[in-house]
Amino acid sequence: MQEEIDVDVHPRYPLSWQAGAFNTLLRGTTKPACALLLRHGLGLTLLSRVVAMGERLPIPVPSGVSIAKDGPRRTEWVRAGEQDESKVVLYFHGGGYFLCSPATHRPITCRLSAVAKRPVLALDYRQGPVHPLSQSLADALEAYEGLLDQGYDPSGIVLAGDSAGGHLTLTTLLALRDRGLPAPSAAVCLSPWSDLSDVRRRVNRWADPSLSASRVDWLARRWTAGLDARDPLVSPVYGDYEGLPPLMIVTGSTEVLRDEGRRVAVRARESGVPVTYEEWPRMPHVFPILADLVPEARLVFGHISRFLSAVSTTDTPTTLHPADQATDAA
Repeated sequence: MQEEIDVDVHPRYPLSWQAGAFNTLLRGTTKPACALLLRHGLGLTLLSRVVAMGERLPIPVPSGVSIAKDGPRRTEWVRAGEQDESKVVLYFHGGGYFLCSPATHRPITCRLSAVAKRPVLALDYRQGPVHPLSQSLADALEAYEGLLDQGYDPSGIVLAGDSAGGHLTLTTLLALRDRGLPAPSAAVCLSPWSDLSDVRRRVNRWADPSLSASRVDWLARRWTAGLDARDPLVSPVYGDYEGLPPLMIVTGSTEVLRDEGRRVAVRARESGVPVTYEEWPRMPHVFPILADLVPEARLVFGHISRFLSAVSTTDTPTTLHPADQATDAA
């Protein structure tokens, strides 16, 4: 099995016009807006409130998908297509630890439920600036232990997350291992933010169409004030991955967080963990969230499906094809 999932994948799909258009749009809107606002606590609060206002608008639910709220907060169960209710994906949304919610990430969670053939529990964890990183991690651990208490077998649980949620996925895995709790079967990280230390980001500073490297550095300093920024539960890129389950890490070739994903893959492999590392050419940060509009963002879910099948199947392994030339995905 390890030979099937311990691979580097560099998809060679031709860049779609939709992806090119979105890169241009992001470069002219999201990147300058973040560069302007993420300089002071007031700007951070303003950006957070603007996004929160947008979340109040009715968000259409795709046909064949059911959304059920879980608890008093915005945590939700997402079910799409044929489901194995004995299994689950625990999903942590991204947003720099101050933005977004399970609702904003339904383009990911709906498709993830469909390809994983199991419900997705999208967690509404506590975020900054009110709550520190430790409380986000506490919520993630509580949610995982809650699934165990409900009778889910660890072999039927997958952790997944994007950006800051990818960070939370990695720190949750490390914390579970350190606490002696059973590990999930696998984890999927989309553009994980894994280094919150004082290392200045230089790779793709100008190539990234959506993220400003200096503003990512600013956020990292803000969230790690008073902490050891090289503690693996703060910057999981410095962690020891021994004993962790197989990982899938997906990045875009031009994003500023690309090398953080690469470094996690290297450290995990050094510890004997099989890693599927995928680097998609010219894709923006967390591009799977654009699946309603960008073909490449839909295609990645087929890759995730093959990874999960390879993890769960030992007698009939699934091969991951680095140059898969499919043109669309369901």
